[in-house]
Amino acid sequence: MFTSVAQAESVKIGFVTTLTTPAAVIGNQMENAVNLAVEHLGGKAGDLDIEVIFGDDGFAPETGKQATDKLVKQDDVDFVAGYIWSHVLLASRKSVLDAGKFLISANAGPSQMAGKLCDPNFFSTSWQNDQTPEAMGDVLNDAGVKSLYIMAPNYAAGKDMVAGVERTFEGEIVGRDLTKWGADAQLDFSAELAKARASGADGIFVFYPGAAAGAFIKQYDQAGLAEELPLYSVFTVDAISLPRLQEAGFTAVLGSQTTQEWDPTLDNEANARFVADYKAQFGGYPSYYAAQAYDSIMLIASAVAKVGNTEDTDALRAALKESDFDSVRGEFTYGNNNIPIQNFYLREVVEDADGVWTTKVVKTVYENAQDNFAAECPME
Repeated sequence: MFTSVAQAESVKIGFVTTLTTPAAVIGNQMENAVNLAVEHLGGKAGDLDIEVIFGDDGFAPETGKQATDKLVKQDDVDFVAGYIWSHVLLASRKSVLDAGKFLISANAGPSQMAGKLCDPNFFSTSWQNDQTPEAMGDVLNDAGVKSLYIMAPNYAAGKDMVAGVERTFEGEIVGRDLTKWGADAQLDFSAELAKARASGADGIFVFYPGAAAGAFIKQYDQAGLAEELPLYSVFTVDAISLPRLQEAGFTAVLGSQTTQEWDPTLDNEANARFVADYKAQFGGYPSYYAAQAYDSIMLIASAVAKVGNTEDTDALRAALKESDFDSVRGEFTYGNNNIPIQNFYLREVVEDADGVWTTKVVKTVYENAQDNFAAECPME
């Protein structure tokens, strides 16, 4: 007599992000986007119900690992997605992968996980950390910038960002500051800005995500540096920081340039729907964090819908690899290390038709770019 094993009626997705501390300004956008994705899917991945369980990393590796462990061991989720911070993802990766679960990064892209620590069950809906600043390095070369002062927080992603811009920028690095990061992150940059001004650099490159972005831009503006030290940034000037900067009247940020793989102005049907519905529901533009979180749910749902269950991990892995869904960034493929091969754009801070500060695409910097660490990944 054969006993049939009942298949799950739902797909369980754990989503780890920052929901407390000032960094929750990012996590809240990601949570909003996840819920919007589930709504757009009608709560279904094929015939299966979608169940999302959020975990708060508290902006700390230890807390993030605890949240991940709970999702894997207690909640027995099928997928764990999310992760803003590279140090949190690095601390949590083994908990997911050793349990045979799928790990989907919606933001963090540490070089280690694109290279030697790549894994068949790890996928990204963002990028490898170095890629976005690499694009900015080439923008600086094209603009004729000959010397640069660099500032970033002292943690895994900050180091990757610095390495990225230095890999492609052909001019001279005249100064570099890596500032304290974490729950007690440095938010007073007056000493570093004074050094940057005195350096005589043609421009300043910065990476300060979340709440630190507003603090930096405010001090940059108050120091009157816009004319003598043009600002080039990644993950600093975005839909999270711009409303606050506009409210404070920090007009120095208008015209500043940043690079990214997504922008609210990208012309495709999925993006138009995502941006319009996000603005309608949440009262402002979505950030790239939100866009990538939205895509992470769409990726998972597409794979589950194609396979029809959550038990056939080989089929799910193959379906994830196909990236067969309508991404808000347009079509992309996966490299051997499961990091997207995709376009990167130069974006400029502008005022939209309604007087709201946002960004627009100026040009495509890279087409179908693959990260440098794919060569270190043993997967084919």
